[in-house]
Amino acid sequence: MAAALLGKKIGMTRVYTEAGVSVPVTVIQAGPCPVLQVKTEDGPDGYNAVQLAYGDVKPHRSTLPMIGHAGKAGTGPKRFIREIRLAEKPTANLGDVWTVEIFEAAGTQHVDVVGTTKGKGFAGHMKRHHFGGQPASHGTERKHRSSGGIGGNAPRGLGRAIKKGKPMAGHLGSVRRTNRNQVLVGVDKENHLLLVKGSVPGPNGGYLLVRQAKTRK
Repeated sequence: MAAALLGKKIGMTRVYTEAGVSVPVTVIQAGPCPVLQVKTEDGPDGYNAVQLAYGDVKPHRSTLPMIGHAGKAGTGPKRFIREIRLAEKPTANLGDVWTVEIFEAAGTQHVDVVGTTKGKGFAGHMKRHHFGGQPASHGTERKHRSSGGIGGNAPRGLGRAIKKGKPMAGHLGSVRRTNRNQVLVGVDKENHLLLVKGSVPGPNGGYLLVRQAKTRK
């Protein structure tokens, strides 16, 4: 069964190899994650999956359906819940608790980290799409960061119609991103920590899904 955990990004630091090489790593507090639901291909759902949860939340900040759903697994309401699709029938049971030891048991050396990138609000063309901007010489007055013409190269008969998907100013960030095949440098069982080489999506304190790499052979 594929190893996966939910967690929270703590921040970045560095570790040193035996040769004295500095390796930048991201510290992720992963688990413990109780299993809230088990789905099988033979059951009413029609597919194999395990529903994991992470992070306690006060009952008055949750809903009665979620409180009842978590109560079936013998735990309280959780803040972050995700479903892990599986190719084979899951061997986990309702109420089981997954910890970082699941990666050691599976012999995982590379992981995929799924998170939500930092939200940067409304951004212009230059910041969002790396446009070069207008000339900084004579003839350009207070339009240096403008996009310029946006209807050029339109098909015949449509005049200066704007093509669908034209890079324009708009909302930047706050989207789902997956960093694939990142090296799992270390596992701290006592503190429920994972050390992943490189950066991961999202700010410090952001919630993450860490799973065994899918495309790594």
